[in-house]
Amino acid sequence: MKFHRKGIAVAVAVASLTCSFSAHADWARSTDPLVVQPNPENGAVQAQNPPSFFWSRYPTGPATYDIEITPSGGGAPMKATVDRNWYLPAKALALGNYSWRVRPSGSSDWSSVRTFAVTSRSTVFEVPDNATLRARIQAKARPRSLPPSFTAYSTWNTAKKNDLEPYLSRLGNEIKAQMTALPDLSDARWPVAIQTPLTAAMASQQTDVRTRINEATRQLEAAALLWRAKKDPVFLNEAFKRGDQLVALNTAGPTSYAAQDQATRQIALSLVKAVDFLAGDLDAGRKARWLENVRVRSNEIYGNLAGDNGRLDQFPFDSHGNTAMVFMALISTLALGDIPDAQKWFDFSFRAYVNNPSPWSGPEGGYANGTAYGEYAAGYMVALWDPMVQVTGVNMYLKPWTQGFLDFATQFIPPGAKVHVFGDASETKPDPRVFRAFANRMPTPRAAWYIANLGGGLEDALSVLEAPYPMPVTSAAAAKTPPSNSAYYPSIGWVAMHSDIGNTGRTSFYFKSSPYGSFNHSHGDQNGLLLTVAGQPLLVKAGWYDWYGSPLWNDWYHQTRSQNAVTFDGGKGQLVDGYREQLQRNGRITGFSAQSAYDYAEGDATPSYGGQLTQAKRQIWYLHKQDAMLVRDKLAAVVAHTYEFNVHAPVAMNVESPSSVQIAVNGQSVCLRDLNGNAPFAKWSGPAAKTGTIEDHGAFYLKNDGKSSAEFLVLLDVGCKRPAVKVAGAGTARTVTVGSQTVTLN
Repeated sequence: MKFHRKGIAVAVAVASLTCSFSAHADWARSTDPLVVQPNPENGAVQAQNPPSFFWSRYPTGPATYDIEITPSGGGAPMKATVDRNWYLPAKALALGNYSWRVRPSGSSDWSSVRTFAVTSRSTVFEVPDNATLRARIQAKARPRSLPPSFTAYSTWNTAKKNDLEPYLSRLGNEIKAQMTALPDLSDARWPVAIQTPLTAAMASQQTDVRTRINEATRQLEAAALLWRAKKDPVFLNEAFKRGDQLVALNTAGPTSYAAQDQATRQIALSLVKAVDFLAGDLDAGRKARWLENVRVRSNEIYGNLAGDNGRLDQFPFDSHGNTAMVFMALISTLALGDIPDAQKWFDFSFRAYVNNPSPWSGPEGGYANGTAYGEYAAGYMVALWDPMVQVTGVNMYLKPWTQGFLDFATQFIPPGAKVHVFGDASETKPDPRVFRAFANRMPTPRAAWYIANLGGGLEDALSVLEAPYPMPVTSAAAAKTPPSNSAYYPSIGWVAMHSDIGNTGRTSFYFKSSPYGSFNHSHGDQNGLLLTVAGQPLLVKAGWYDWYGSPLWNDWYHQTRSQNAVTFDGGKGQLVDGYREQLQRNGRITGFSAQSAYDYAEGDATPSYGGQLTQAKRQIWYLHKQDAMLVRDKLAAVVAHTYEFNVHAPVAMNVESPSSVQIAVNGQSVCLRDLNGNAPFAKWSGPAAKTGTIEDHGAFYLKNDGKSSAEFLVLLDVGCKRPAVKVAGAGTARTVTVGSQTVTLN
């Protein structure tokens, strides 16, 4: 039986619970798309036990909220009072059906009642209260952030030396090479003042700041770690040198939170980790200077995040802000007992982050910003979660969302993938070391399967030496059965369809119609398609990512015309401007099924066109036996348009006839055929491709008078096998037969 990860929404019979509460305006659900939405609801079976609770703030901004969680059957409700608009119970709930509601403390204005279920499918993941966690942390001897398996090199047995000595040697050689290669840091290196809107000069400087700070902080952390392992004074002196250079940078200068938030958070974290690593070896004066720098920089981060009683609680869609939150959580755990302000940092950030580690998906995992940014996030998680797990005992790798996130990577960056999928930087090559490292920390058969099939080079030496030994995944046998060949992630509106995910010669189709629209690092690609065969991209996303918000990004890379999606009248597409509008001009998956004969999905991207079209729906059928995709678009507007079914290829396309075009590269091919015979194909020119790459663009063109709907019906024939095709019937009885397979055009 195939497993299809369709999320966790399963209806339960709890309707009777809602009858006893009067209907009223539901203040807990905001009409603002930027505001957090209530969770859980709709009778969903919870992936996590206890569930995470969220709601929109009450308009008057009360100091506290009362939440009630009531078991089905009339049992006594659980009650809690909280000072923020979320709640995470410290203990798991008994299995069963529940309802919940919330009100401003002292008010009678309860929110609407919402229902959920906790079943045997729900994974227990408990997080103690702040006071318990702080006591646990401060009881740990330093270094807090290293696992018990980290011991002096002199104590290693033969097996450990065989496994880890290559990493130790590689890191030692890196540190020694960087002693002379790294430039000395100085604020004078970065003279460009903060500029709004962002200019090319400021973007270039921010990149250089990030690069140089990452190099210097890695050198500090690596040298401190190697000193702890080998007690070679060369490493201790190098750690002192790099830490002192970082402390000498102006906390209000080009590495400040306002000028380069990635730099200031990295400096604060590396300094506090180095203080932890060098416990007992850092003189009092140097320790005080380093910790004071951590205090100043961290209070700047805290001040930004804690504004409006925790701005991310209400407005979670901030990629840098969410990353800063996990930095804050880890910095505070390491600083407790050394910096008095660390307690307020910890109480503010730790459980809030654990409650909702990503705003870019629902509880089933996924990553709406695209797999490239998902990979960047996974890299941060490994670097930050490893010490956080050791310090707090809260194992983020066991959180159900984390398994969903790894499943997402397995489906959309399967073994052998040559490019990323959807969103910014999707044209870049995945680094298999990142998700290999992520999976290494998860003691599950699915993680072991991914690692066994992923390939790729050695994990980063610093990451390995800070990790538990042996890696947690070694306790799990690899799953004998590969993951499902199809997957649907409802909260982000993504679908993957593979011929055989366990075979690197697979065909992989990717389809997207996302509630996140073109927001943040997402693009105007609702109802967009991508195709890869045996690792070779055939239908690709056009353009390249120079920098976020650049002229190229705004005018081409972010636009619908650079996607395998529908435009009209010479490239007019989905509206991708605005801010709230990017979330409102969205798409959604309106149907998904996986059957033995074919996989099916449909998406509705009508809202993404912002009123320019009255209908923009796409249906796709992946015919397993034929290794072919049937694509049907239904389009409508109140005025006449010429619609364009856009196609982008990494090679010059061969237009075989007005109704057929071939894409062939590196021994792989796909032929696209217009089955209705009324949408001739023609090439068109786009902006120059990135140096060293080829892009070709074209479209099937369909004229429509605006008096009736228009329809594209296109076959994507993988391998150009050219099967016989027959379109028969009319109205709701139309069928398409491709080779030996027939589907009904519902």
